[in-house]
Amino acid sequence: MPPPVFPQTFALGADRISDKLYLTMLKTSPLSTPRRITQRATVLASLAAALLMPPICLSGSQAEGGEDWIELLNGKNLDGWDIKIRGHELNDNFGNTFRVEDGILKIRYDQYETFANRFGHIFYKKPYSHYHLVVEYRFVGEQVSGGPGWAFRNNGIMFHSQSAASMKLDQDFPNSIEFQLLGGDGERNRPNGSICTPGTHVVINGELRREHCIDSGGPTHHGDQWVTAELIVRGDKSIRHILNGKEVMKYSGTQLDDGTPLKKGYLALQSESHPTDIRSVRIRELDPEN
Repeated sequence: MPPPVFPQTFALGADRISDKLYLTMLKTSPLSTPRRITQRATVLASLAAALLMPPICLSGSQAEGGEDWIELLNGKNLDGWDIKIRGHELNDNFGNTFRVEDGILKIRYDQYETFANRFGHIFYKKPYSHYHLVVEYRFVGEQVSGGPGWAFRNNGIMFHSQSAASMKLDQDFPNSIEFQLLGGDGERNRPNGSICTPGTHVVINGELRREHCIDSGGPTHHGDQWVTAELIVRGDKSIRHILNGKEVMKYSGTQLDDGTPLKKGYLALQSESHPTDIRSVRIRELDPEN
């Protein structure tokens, strides 16, 4: 089956086009989504080429019917999102952990003296079941004091999640499936795009997997580079993890620990002690019958 034309996006090289200019182009483009180009010349040449090049495919996704793409970040504030940080009440954004600056969602810890296990999540207001999600992110700076070693350059996209309002005061993570976002340390391999399953299980190749985290065998992304993570979800029937256009995991049978099928839920982004920039979270709902 031929791959679809994916939502087009400008190349993300921070050395070529600034975040602010990229976001301006994203919001002012006459297209419903921006166009991906390969930058091989100057910024002006790249912008000119963007007007001339035809759409290209980013991933090997199946051709699927669905709705138009919607950007979930408005680039101004956190409207439409709920925050839950361990030890704090709903929407108590301790230390201004989640903030919007220069049009980007930034996860920061500069107002923390120490992390103190304040694991946080920011949830989008609407639950989803069949969709294609695209998140553009990067890790920056240094991990906050007191952050656990495993959380170095570690974040995640939580999906099929319980709501922020239903989390207990001292609950670390929502019951959900996690598309793990992992950055390299400049030396070791740290496979990106793995699964973690707080309060849940998944099925891979017909086998129920009960491990908390399952290695994707995906690539390692060192440094502060921008990475594009795609999540294609069809209820509990098919879930795919894609990184920079290449599939790294496929599974099904999403369920709670007690075996209850997980077919829909909320989306959330984590704060696990390492500063992270997220400059786009866009979603396209898919036809459940297709």
